Amino acid sequence: MKHNHNLVFFSGVLALSLLQILEASVVSTRDFNKDFFVMWSPSHVNTSADGHARSLRLDKESGAGFASNELFLFGQVDMQIKLVTGDSAGTVVAYYLTSDQPNRDEIDFEFLGNVSGEPYILQTNVFADGFDNREERIYLWFDPTKDFHTYSILWSIHQIVFMVDWVPIRTYKNHADKGVAFPRWQPMSIKVSLWNGDSWATRGGKDKIDWTKGPFIASFGNYKIDACIWKGNARFCRADSSTNWWNKVRFSTLTSTQRRLFRWVRNYHLIYDYCQDNKRFQNNLPKECFLPKY
Repeated sequence: MKHNHNLVFFSGVLALSLLQILEASVVSTRDFNKDFFVMWSPSHVNTSADGHARSLRLDKESGAGFASNELFLFGQVDMQIKLVTGDSAGTVVAYYLTSDQPNRDEIDFEFLGNVSGEPYILQTNVFADGFDNREERIYLWFDPTKDFHTYSILWSIHQIVFMVDWVPIRTYKNHADKGVAFPRWQPMSIKVSLWNGDSWATRGGKDKIDWTKGPFIASFGNYKIDACIWKGNARFCRADSSTNWWNKVRFSTLTSTQRRLFRWVRNYHLIYDYCQDNKRFQNNLPKECFLPKY
């Protein structure tokens, strides 16, 4: 009888744990009004009546931004974005995950505007335990101002993968066991913003915003959040379960097709990689530069 009681107790604990894991994961509503709040300048945020589309405006008065209501620890976020058209020099569209702690973790997409006729630069960066200096830059293989494209962040216990229309443009592998910092404990929110970065964004700040070309508009839509909602206990988000699919071993590295696409981006579209900048690091490149990327 005692054995049966133990079995019932164990089954109850197991069921509760599974329920908590299931409740901790979310597939988003795709309604900006329900999943996000406006961080600043609501007058510069325009959302469609059904909540499925949102745009941000930058003018001399202000930029704008919004952030997720929830914090997440691992998962995948997809966001369709149409960037500022025309002369966008000095403008920055940021789409990122951040823990907002003093020793913050952060995973960044930053779209750096340019003068008319010159391509946008997509900069990515990873902060881990408060340290960044991990910038990479690429030119996109299409005009990101003409239509919406999907920009994705896959963040798991194994790796971070930045994707553009499902093409992996960058990876950041979990090499914590080799002494390389990796975002794995701090929950992060999703943030999106459009702001004035003309002190640095275009040609190192040489090209300023031409306000006569404004207002500058960036548009967002058809997003998906498939991630583990932070409930105060990391083990639910670190669990290998059907819900936390991103933590499964088969997602611990790129597939053969993804590797081929990744190499194509690196060979033909990469314009800056911190791991190739010996001058910046005085011939003492970060440890991860010498470790496998996938």
